[in-house]
Amino acid sequence: MSRKLLLTALLLLSPLYAAKKVIVPPELAPAAGAPAPNFSPGILVDGTLYISGTTGEDLKTNQIPSSFEAEVKNALDRLGLVLKAAGMTYGDVVAVNVFLTDMDLFGRMNTVYRTVLNSPRPARTTVGVTKLAAPTAHIEINMIAHK
Repeated sequence: MSRKLLLTALLLLSPLYAAKKVIVPPELAPAAGAPAPNFSPGILVDGTLYISGTTGEDLKTNQIPSSFEAEVKNALDRLGLVLKAAGMTYGDVVAVNVFLTDMDLFGRMNTVYRTVLNSPRPARTTVGVTKLAAPTAHIEINMIAHK
């Protein structure tokens, strides 16, 4: 096999062997002795960060705030922690999925969203759902970022 062909084959196959790195910001790490969650906050592969769906629980109280706008801001802030832990910013976000339990909240969500994600904004899908895993949550957001 020629060197050129071997090098080409290695370059084509290298993404198949890319290392996955789990991203867990200290603020989202489980407390000492607590069971590990069934998911990772973020997975980084080849410069692309996949961030798990995140609700707007307050980091100190673990409660969903009574204000929907605060809930949205908390969710975006929690996503920001994962971005930061991976060495990224909101400017690196390329795709966002938003899940709302009430589509009438879309405009209010969008107002807060625009304060965090600037132009050019990432691709986004917003979906209305009947329930989220956190029973009192009204929103869940996940992101994909690339550096």
